[in-house]
Amino acid sequence: MSEIKIDEALWASSIFPEGMVVRWLVPDGSRVVAGHAIAEVRIEDALHEIAAPTDGLVTIVARENSVVDPGSLLATLSD
Repeated sequence: MSEIKIDEALWASSIFPEGMVVRWLVPDGSRVVAGHAIAEVRIEDALHEIAAPTDGLVTIVARENSVVDPGSLLATLSD
């Protein structure tokens, strides 16, 4: 199992310590391919796509409109 976390580098130029999960581009339980965009996260005025680091089945942890911090767990991927 692997974890999908928000890269702390996305906050490099941000003054706000948190972001928000805007939407999931895939449904919970779906199979995804490494590099495929699976979620959108807003940090300040910027919208960032989050990609799957590996292939697997997505289990969403952070729901849409959830407030997230740098390094927060968004989802897990299993075989």
